[in-house]
Amino acid sequence: MTPARMAELHAQAFAGGEIWTEAAIRALLVRPATHVVTLGDDGFALLQILPPEAELLTIAVAPARQGRGIGAELLSKTMADAAQAGADTLFLEVAADNAAARALYTRAGFARIGRRKGYFARPGAVAQDALVLSCLLHAENSGTP
Repeated sequence: MTPARMAELHAQAFAGGEIWTEAAIRALLVRPATHVVTLGDDGFALLQILPPEAELLTIAVAPARQGRGIGAELLSKTMADAAQAGADTLFLEVAADNAAARALYTRAGFARIGRRKGYFARPGAVAQDALVLSCLLHAENSGTP
């Protein structure tokens, strides 16, 4: 998937929120620690892996394909990739009001470890808190949300 397509997909998936531009995605992709997980044209995840830790930067699924398990499959692949690369813990931030994503992460074994007040800016709306989540990765069971 090209950076242009990732930016387009991110804009669709996060309409009304902070949008990642093609330039921002390209800047991430040149970093050696950045990994991309894709599922065809349906979705992608970006993560940074610096063993023994990894951070899920974003996960985006095409709106027309949401609710079909693609997010869970992307997360599963992301967790497996991070574990295979030597990470034993995966961290992420999720908007406190994003119930669907929070449910996905809970099913995958993530637990809340912190909160960042007003972290997610929303044009014309009140900024949302970010919940900081983490999950221990194990090579034998990673990627099974």
